[in-house]
Amino acid sequence: MAKGMEFLFDFGGPNSYLAHKSLPEICARTGAELAYVPILLGGLFKLTNNQAPMMRYAETPAKRNYEMLEFDRFVKAHALPFKMNPRFPINSLYLMRGAVAAQQLGCFALYVDTVMAAMWEDSKDMGEAKIVRQVLDSAGLDSSALLALADDPDVKAELMANTEAAAKRGAFGVPTFFVGEEMFWGKERLGQVEAALTKS
Repeated sequence: MAKGMEFLFDFGGPNSYLAHKSLPEICARTGAELAYVPILLGGLFKLTNNQAPMMRYAETPAKRNYEMLEFDRFVKAHALPFKMNPRFPINSLYLMRGAVAAQQLGCFALYVDTVMAAMWEDSKDMGEAKIVRQVLDSAGLDSSALLALADDPDVKAELMANTEAAAKRGAFGVPTFFVGEEMFWGKERLGQVEAALTKS
């Protein structure tokens, strides 16, 4: 039986995009079954008393600059079509609720690919409802159905439950990966994730 891997993500985090683009190759090599788990990064930060790197390293510019250097190295090494969105940070609350809605409507994979590309390849203002609708409709998704369901109390509760469960398991940021109950954080740990997946 193939090992399972969970990928905890938030569209608002550019490292989630990098992981999203890298995971298919890992799954192809290992035969792993991949499960995406939408969480709300802002909510996770509050639950774990964490901060975004731009705030955490505000008074340590050398650390912040090195983080950006490693980020750029990763993008180049994997030949990814990444562009830093000039509107970053974008509030991802409705996008993440939309992800839960997409799971329920059976269009999750297309929704994730579409939103990731809009955010981190095409520099769309995905905090603007009108643009979100245009992006989804252009991809053949039913934006009206998705956004209506995103406002459903059960969808909101599921996203919050995912976020709370992530904090209880030890997660504090994205991307976070679980192979069984073994946790890995950050795109830099993808080699360790693959090693865990290939263990007999």
